[in-house]
Amino acid sequence: MSDLKIQEMTTDEICGAIALWKRCEGIGLSDADEREPLTRFLLRNPGLCFTAYLDGKLVGTCLCGSDGRRGYLYHLAVDPETRRMGIGRMLVNRVFDALQKQDIHKCHIMVFANNELGLKFWKETGWTLRTEIAIMSYNVTTPKTSSPC
Repeated sequence: MSDLKIQEMTTDEICGAIALWKRCEGIGLSDADEREPLTRFLLRNPGLCFTAYLDGKLVGTCLCGSDGRRGYLYHLAVDPETRRMGIGRMLVNRVFDALQKQDIHKCHIMVFANNELGLKFWKETGWTLRTEIAIMSYNVTTPKTSSPC
């Protein structure tokens, strides 16, 4: 692989990350994926979110948050043009290393049930589908409009 660089994600990379996510099928975006909420997320989860650059171009992201006992992955995304090169696995492994340093032993991810590519990737990399768990959501408040990228 040419010049691949994986680094901790910064707030300066948010707009580039959003643009990447919009190019990737299977990534669901909401009001939580705008500049201000993502800035808060990065500040609350230092050392857990990463970006990948290939020859200076942003080609991958992996967000991770923690509640202090479990890790939660969001938006593992690799540019469609650079898939099947191991970038996604490298990003996830970087997150795992960071979680281990925080003494966190388990990580979860939510994948849309119709995201066949995503489900295939996660199963191939050793993740277990938890059929006994149902995720539920509740809107606490109406989201505020965030500044666009």
